[in-house]
Amino acid sequence: MDLGSPLILGFLGSLVAGLMTAVGAMPVLFGKTPSRAMRDMSLGFAAGVMLSASFFSLILPAIEAASDKYGEGAVPASIAVIGILAGMAIVAWLNEVLPHEHFTTGREGPDSAALRPIWLFIIAITIHNFPEGLAVGVGFGAHGLSGGMPLAIGIGLQNLPEGLAVAVALLGEGYSRFRAWGIAALTGLVEPIGGAIGAAVITFSEPFLPWGLAFAAGAMLYVISHEIIPETHRRGHQNKATFGFAIGLVVMLFLDVWLG
Repeated sequence: MDLGSPLILGFLGSLVAGLMTAVGAMPVLFGKTPSRAMRDMSLGFAAGVMLSASFFSLILPAIEAASDKYGEGAVPASIAVIGILAGMAIVAWLNEVLPHEHFTTGREGPDSAALRPIWLFIIAITIHNFPEGLAVGVGFGAHGLSGGMPLAIGIGLQNLPEGLAVAVALLGEGYSRFRAWGIAALTGLVEPIGGAIGAAVITFSEPFLPWGLAFAAGAMLYVISHEIIPETHRRGHQNKATFGFAIGLVVMLFLDVWLG
């Protein structure tokens, strides 16, 4: 097994990023629950990281890769546009066809009376986390360590507040501290699946490189707009959430320039 191969790096990098969900949820094991304002600011940070990663680690490299292959002009821009819209459309479609539940907005998707609410919530988090793992895998598949490391670190950082948010929500639904932490930890394990798929597609089919980068960006952009930002503005903490968003954006930008 070649541990330096993009495929292995994509899997391991997205696995580590996904495990950060468990790390972020750990405060609930010790009876410590941050305030709602702090959680919204942390989720704003996560949104900022994802937005910055989408553009600086995925969209711009997609345009650059397309330009190298097809030259300057409308073709690289068109590939980026189509890839982004396709990524957003696929995640939107998954939201429509898979039954799932958000603690604040309730059930979405088709009728799901046969499924327990906890499984609906797990499906919702899976829809959310898969694009993140996909992005990390695509980064490693496209440019090895230099392309994947900033994404893995950035996604890992933004998984910390997400893991805490999931665990706190489960506590509010009456789950024990250990069970709430365990479920939050498990929701991050879909990311290495996305990471392996993303790295494999890019590694074995180079023409898909710009398409894959743009697609992963579009998938994350949908999650930012549809899930994270509305959640951070729901309870009147938008100023703190926007501050967290700004910090997350510049942290990810710094990581991408420094490590990429």
